[in-house]
Amino acid sequence: MQTFLIQVVDVILFIIRYLPTLMFVYFLMSWFPGARESKIGRFLGRIFEPILEPFRRIIPPIGMFDISSLVAFIAFQFAMTVLTNLIYQYVVPLLYGI
Repeated sequence: MQTFLIQVVDVILFIIRYLPTLMFVYFLMSWFPGARESKIGRFLGRIFEPILEPFRRIIPPIGMFDISSLVAFIAFQFAMTVLTNLIYQYVVPLLYGI
């Protein structure tokens, strides 16, 4: 059972590590016509649009620039770092008996 939990934690940490990168890829897709309408674009949109929407409601665009995505990316990166640190500080020692 402990081996299974270690694998689950490893998968969660892997996902947390690469979610900000996927968010950045989603932002870059807006620069290419039709990229967000692809299967990958729609999949990433289902993941990241619920995260971006509150930021878009709070932060208005400045001219033609939408800085809400940048603020959301920084906040998301910070949240993922905090979550990773919490997992390493509290969960990993429980699993490994440290």
